[in-house]
Amino acid sequence: MQLKRSVITGTGSYIPTVVKTNEDFTVHNFYTDKNEPIGTSATEAAKKFREITGIEERRYAEENITASDMAISAAKNAIEDAGCDPETLDQIIVAQNFGNVIKHTIQTDILPAIASRVKHALNIHNPSCIPYDIIFGCPGWIQGVIQADAFFKAGIANKCLVIGTETLSRVLDFHDRDSMIFSDGAGACVLEAKESTEGGSGILATAAQAHCLNEVNYLYFGKSNYPGSDPRIRYIKMKGRKVYEYAIKNVPLAMKECLDKAGIGIRDLKKIIIHQANEKMDEAIIKVLYKLYDIDIVEKDIMPMNIRKLGNSSVATVPTLFDSIRKNQIQGHSLTTGDIILFASVGAGMNINAVCYRM
Repeated sequence: MQLKRSVITGTGSYIPTVVKTNEDFTVHNFYTDKNEPIGTSATEAAKKFREITGIEERRYAEENITASDMAISAAKNAIEDAGCDPETLDQIIVAQNFGNVIKHTIQTDILPAIASRVKHALNIHNPSCIPYDIIFGCPGWIQGVIQADAFFKAGIANKCLVIGTETLSRVLDFHDRDSMIFSDGAGACVLEAKESTEGGSGILATAAQAHCLNEVNYLYFGKSNYPGSDPRIRYIKMKGRKVYEYAIKNVPLAMKECLDKAGIGIRDLKKIIIHQANEKMDEAIIKVLYKLYDIDIVEKDIMPMNIRKLGNSSVATVPTLFDSIRKNQIQGHSLTTGDIILFASVGAGMNINAVCYRM
């Protein structure tokens, strides 16, 4: 039986060149959210951070590079990979949370939208190519994919460019231990509505949830932890324990909902491509997911990761990881036609989503 499915025909990334190691943070003075010294040395804090998150290095954008610059580069790579004429794009969807933040400034710039700047840089003349940004926390890129899939099913669009880009290094409070988690980067894909068969490639199911009551401020903008800091200047802040507990409880449920909607068993999965937030948290999420199926042992090599070297780049983690796997750049991980994968993410909102996809 012939049917239309949303198929990823090309992917691309921009990985910044500036490397920040954990040792780079040992010269910092860390304070609690009550503006008190953390009670341990920065060296010890960095060591404990590595044990908890798995992160050894992260990438920051070069001083003259913005989130839109990275988005444009990733977009060009994805378009080339797809062999796509940019004029045939119906939508450009850019997931971001802070817009362009120019180095050494304190304002975000989202006028015009980053998606509009991408369309301009690609020199697209087609007025029916609609560019817009979405803000959905770290799950933004997956939500863009879900949105494109919905437009395809509605018959409104046939080809979309979906990008995730972020320069979190520009909104960090370097007196906050959590600043060590975040990084910069951009990833993109070209998604097309294509004729398929029952066992063909494309999106099989999607799921999304949002909990915005007690959870709404688990990630937020707040003043520096440094005593006497200017309250008018705000930085990304995170209630780490709350985020961890929320993710462990809710993300596996959304992932299972997605698999159940697709009619896919967990043993049929080749890879789980999950938001690179925290190595230990991601491992715990996968263990809970397997236990929902009464399975105690997690499938070996089911979850590729790049967080150790790239850190948490928010909306960019999933598309950059997927791009790397597609192009055989992560040792021990590869994908072939027919493989079933599950994308999943969690972040500010609090929001969760998942996409089940057959290669």
